[in-house]
Amino acid sequence: MQMGDDAFRQTVIVASVVAYIVLTSLLAFVLRSRTSAQFMVGGRSLPAVVIAVLLMSEFIGAKSTVGTAQEAFEKGMAAGWSVLAASIGFLLLALFFARQIYTSQQHTISGIVEQRFGNGTRIVVSLVMIYALLLVNVGNYISGAAALSQALGINLTLATFTVAAFSAIYYVFGGLKSIAYVTVLHSVLKLIGVGVLVAVAASLTGGLAPMRAALPAYYFSVTGAVGANTIFAWIIGTLGAIFSTQYIIQAIASNRSAPAARSSAFLASLLCLPLGFSLAFIGVAARYLYPGQESLFALPVFIAKMPVGWAALVTLSLVASALVSVSTVAVAITALVMRDFYVPWRKPTGEAELRATRYVSLAVGLVPLLCVFFTPKILELSFFTRALRLSIAMIALAGVYLPWLGSGRSAVTALIASGIVTTAWYLAGNPFGIDNMYIAALTPALTLGISHLASRDRSRANS
Repeated sequence: MQMGDDAFRQTVIVASVVAYIVLTSLLAFVLRSRTSAQFMVGGRSLPAVVIAVLLMSEFIGAKSTVGTAQEAFEKGMAAGWSVLAASIGFLLLALFFARQIYTSQQHTISGIVEQRFGNGTRIVVSLVMIYALLLVNVGNYISGAAALSQALGINLTLATFTVAAFSAIYYVFGGLKSIAYVTVLHSVLKLIGVGVLVAVAASLTGGLAPMRAALPAYYFSVTGAVGANTIFAWIIGTLGAIFSTQYIIQAIASNRSAPAARSSAFLASLLCLPLGFSLAFIGVAARYLYPGQESLFALPVFIAKMPVGWAALVTLSLVASALVSVSTVAVAITALVMRDFYVPWRKPTGEAELRATRYVSLAVGLVPLLCVFFTPKILELSFFTRALRLSIAMIALAGVYLPWLGSGRSAVTALIASGIVTTAWYLAGNPFGIDNMYIAALTPALTLGISHLASRDRSRANS
């Protein structure tokens, strides 16, 4: 009887996932972009609330959802700072940078930097961002596959290629216009799914009191085993990533006006707040209930403990989160490749550009599959990619607020140096306990500062 129940449960969940993917794929196709402008920025006609949901879902996607629960399983409630940092970041984006992004009339971070530092800097920024975002999608594939494999009872390899195949339908045909609207549906499901997971975890654990009695005290402290140093690095890195990440720039540029751009960032900040606490609680609950399991499955493990209807709903929410995360990142990389490399090189007609855009988006969605079998901890990979983007943010902010600091040559030097040193620091395991996030922030700042002082000294010597 148990075997029959398990088979029925699996059939319902699989059927629900397949039906959802087919229906939302049809919706994405109906709403598909028909011009390059719609593919890249939705024709600058999307409502602020839709953009807010897109911003939240882009930054708190499958990687952050599964990764935060995984980190909480290992280090306590303080892992929630990984999401709360995004709330802080979107608030500051609204206050200090959203209007500037919109009024620049650019939809790529490289285009914004080019306005101050020139074409050479644009190319380097684009290459660093493409490198960072390809790694972002490695994390998205791993986390999405973890959720799918646990729910459907398939191995990680098959689950990874399933996520890759179906997400391709969204970004190859849909573009940003379609993804933005389909994301609203995905996000509603995700929020409901996280709520159900919290309720199930609370029911199985009996609340916080039993967990507090059984787990070490640091699991419920402000900094936990994560540590204040790492939490501060998370906040700094998230701020930098939000201020510079290509898909954030694209989303902000898709608003109808500059005030709407600010409103969308404010709303995104509010939407991120409850998710940090919820995901951390789920991870700690999994540690209390299933201490011997692999931490990667801290969140998906609760699906097996639910009635079949709720299990199907939560599975859909995780699948939706993975699909939209992969799709938005793929569209962002495509925008950089097209704007900074293909269009200047080929100078295509409008129809040819849209056709090439679809081919390029398919390629950039598949490249991360080459790396997904090297499975580092998801949250660590996530914050390394934010460190890479932080260096770009430092250059962009210097160009907007400190235009006298540095030159195009020094900006290029700063970006190359930061990319190499930050990667080496991450691969070396953050020597001396110094997080790679600080390396990513200090390297471009020092390079620009030294360049400015040297230039000033040369000017004095010549005079």
